[in-house]
Amino acid sequence: MKKRDRDTRNYTRLTHPLVRDHRNGPLRRASWDEALARAADGFRTARVEHGPDAFAMLSCARATNEMNYVAQKFTRVVMGTNNVDSCNRTCHAPSVAGLSAVFGSGGGTSSYAEVEHTDLIVMWGSNARFAHPIFFQHVLKGIRSGARMYAVDPRRTDTAQWAESWLGPNVGTDIPLAHAVGREIIRAGLHNTAFIERATSGFEDYRALVEPWTLSLAEKVTGVPAAAIRDLAHAYATAERAQLCWTLGITEHHNGTDNVRALINLALLTGHVGRFGSGVQPLRGQNNVQGGGDMGAIPNRLPGFQDILDDEHRAKFERAWDTVIPPRYGMTLTDMFEAMEHGTLRAVYCIGENPAQSEADSEQAMRRLQALDHLVVQDIFLTRTAEMADVVLPATASWAETDGTTTNSERRVQRVRAALAPPGEAREDIDIICEVAERLGHDWKFADAEAVWDELRSLSPDHFGMTYGRLEEHQGLQWPCPDPELLPSSFLHGRLWAADPGERGRAAPFGLVEHDPPVDLTDEEFPIRLTTGRRLDSYNTGVQSGSFASPLRRGEYVELCPEDAERYGVTVGEQVRVASRRGTVEAPVWVDPGLRPGLAFMTMHFPDEVDTNSLTIEANCPIAGTAEFKASAIRIEKLPVPAARSHQG
Repeated sequence: MKKRDRDTRNYTRLTHPLVRDHRNGPLRRASWDEALARAADGFRTARVEHGPDAFAMLSCARATNEMNYVAQKFTRVVMGTNNVDSCNRTCHAPSVAGLSAVFGSGGGTSSYAEVEHTDLIVMWGSNARFAHPIFFQHVLKGIRSGARMYAVDPRRTDTAQWAESWLGPNVGTDIPLAHAVGREIIRAGLHNTAFIERATSGFEDYRALVEPWTLSLAEKVTGVPAAAIRDLAHAYATAERAQLCWTLGITEHHNGTDNVRALINLALLTGHVGRFGSGVQPLRGQNNVQGGGDMGAIPNRLPGFQDILDDEHRAKFERAWDTVIPPRYGMTLTDMFEAMEHGTLRAVYCIGENPAQSEADSEQAMRRLQALDHLVVQDIFLTRTAEMADVVLPATASWAETDGTTTNSERRVQRVRAALAPPGEAREDIDIICEVAERLGHDWKFADAEAVWDELRSLSPDHFGMTYGRLEEHQGLQWPCPDPELLPSSFLHGRLWAADPGERGRAAPFGLVEHDPPVDLTDEEFPIRLTTGRRLDSYNTGVQSGSFASPLRRGEYVELCPEDAERYGVTVGEQVRVASRRGTVEAPVWVDPGLRPGLAFMTMHFPDEVDTNSLTIEANCPIAGTAEFKASAIRIEKLPVPAARSHQG
């Protein structure tokens, strides 16, 4: 097992390459030539001795579109595999899977501005006030313009404080709640029959599916009062325009894709999609989660969301890249960690990700990473994952140090420009990848980020009309933008409203999804349901925010409702032990009246002090591969008060 170096927890910038001479030895400073040679040699050995699928790439959702394009091209052309994925798998892969299954593309259907001009906003499983503060400013503009907002979340969050009504379902009961809303809409005759007949398929099967979910049964299962469910159903169905938004409270479940399909069903039922002001919108948590998938840094799609199994799509890329692309899907992030366990994945190139601390059951994730033959990490900080690497390559993934583009939740591609010089010997991400590729026999010479973008445009119809010049002129453009002369639509799927059924394209199918409770059941030993999320003042695994004092609150807490705090006899700031079936941590208590009895909340922002993900369960969505971060069973143990030290005068 490789020794884990803990030089610093301040996460100072990496300024020079690091290599490890012996498996149990420390990382030491190296020249770029030595580090690149070692990185390439390890990848070559894995491919020669174990085959192309012994390699995997973890690409970065915070880096540019251009970097992600080159990263997935490296995986497919240089290494000969489709094993490329990113943190999209950890958060919004169910959104992509659900949207693609219904509409054919994995992007949200609306623009941010539409939230300002809608009549009803439903925030489902999303504390957007904390997790998506920029988007939430558009929400506030909508509310001030007269829009009503409903918040659906197990916690009464800061977002819910702005809502007209808060519905607090039990964790893992979103499908019964959505089905009850759908049944009530149908029962009241409020469904959009004309739209359903014109644009959808499977309605009668859906009607039969939701029929058992009466308001009274839904109240019993979800904990939401029947009157509140009825109110939401009537408000959503009768609104002229309505936006349905969700985040990780919907996706980070073992049935996350089914959750997404259940929400999309409501939009199909009412016709709230394909028109300005009405749509379904998954809110992305990082600046380029959408773009990473758009660029093909996922195992089942080539750039522009073109299916790898489609012979014509694959042939187009093979001609352009002078290569052969395997006609099969690669490993998801979840598959990769399982393959590490079985010894079939031997080498990983990890760019800008920290899976050692972001994966569910983090202790198991670290053990699997440590067992790899060859781990190369390209990053701006010495993360916990980088500490286990054989080679560490210092990059300029910081948004202020690189040129390129990113794509946000509304599918808007925007330019970013370098404002600062990279520190020390750090290099551009694209240049590093190309240098490794060159040592493996591929001479890639991109003059700049624009050259990478132009290659992508030539292969992706959705991006063909987006030159750098047009992106700068219009301050960003939304895909699909196939025409270099015309401006794209701000919303998707207007085809569903075509008067002639023959012109509308394929019908959008209702999803026939069943309720499936959380895998990690509560019982007498583990009676508390732990759900996780984000706080406003911190970011992801704390690498970029954990070292700095916050004016709001610094450090991790386990949040309990006042009743549970009293039941366990603990007060704010008192240290307790939090245990699950996988791990144990100690953390101070915070009392939150927005929680109900039996529900606790924590984040993953401070894993070096409190490794919350050592508690979470690796139960994955079979379609998308996303883990059930939102529903772990825990117990709270009051720690004994340490004996006072005797005073000797």
